[in-house]
Order: sequence, then C-alpha cells, then structure tokens
Amino acid sequence: MTSILNLSEKIMGKVHTKLTIINRADQILAENNIITEAEIRSITIDQVLVDTGATTLCLPPEIITKLGLKLLKEVNVSTATGIGKARIFQDAKISLFGREGTFECLELPGGRDTLLGVIPLEMLGLEPDLKNQTLKVLPSESVDTYLTIL
Repeated sequence: MTSILNLSEKIMGKVHTKLTIINRADQILAENNIITEAEIRSITIDQVLVDTGATTLCLPPEIITKLGLKLLKEVNVSTATGIGKARIFQDAKISLFGREGTFECLELPGGRDTLLGVIPLEMLGLEPDLKNQTLKVLPSESVDTYLTIL
C-alpha cells in the first residue's frame, strides 16, 4: 500500500517555481529617466506554487506593498469558502524561464503563499508537468509554437 501512495504522490505532485516580479510602472519611469534603474521595485520568490485552480497571479498584501503596485479595482472572487471580495492590482511584470509578461494580480489574504495561475502560464507558454514537478517551456518558434491565432 505504501508504494502505491508514494507513486501517487509523485505523479500528482505540486509544482513550485522561482519567479521574479517587477513593478512595470517603475520600469517605465526609469526608461523615461524619471527614476534610476536602482529605484525599480522588484522581488524574487523561490517557491511560488503553480496553481491551475487560480486564474491569475495571486500575491499576499506585503509583496504588493513592497512592489508598490497600484490598485485597479475590487472584484467578487470564488474561493473554496465561497464568494468574497478581493482587490486587483496592476503592472506586475513577471519573469521566469526567459519569458516575461505584465499582468494584473489578485491580492491574497495575509500569510498566504504566492500563486501563479493559468492566465500567466498560458500567455508565457508554460505548462505544469506534474510527473516531474516542474514547468515545461512550450516552443515559441517554428511550426510547433504555442502562440495561435484561429
């Protein structure tokens, strides 16, 4: 029985990744020589949970504050405990596996871990590989590109 459980845990394992998040608004200010490159707020998190049950990037309030992200709107969200209110912030530029994109992020209740949801994964051409507990980088060039227009 133990060997079946161990095999099951390995196949259905969690995927964590290293993620850098940059305040894109700060980058724009630096590009226009309003602030210096050193003033661009960013953070690198080593153990971000890849969560295919989450729609977007989800950050705890302390990371949003450290990055200085601006509030975009308040929305209703569906959670395991029901419908609740959450705040959406803008201009979170993420970087991983040599790919970058700027996304909105949802504020998580305090103490929760950062989550990387399906929209950023799809936009960056990344796919969870649960068996190997990693992210698979999909091709962006040649006929096998993950980018499609149908």
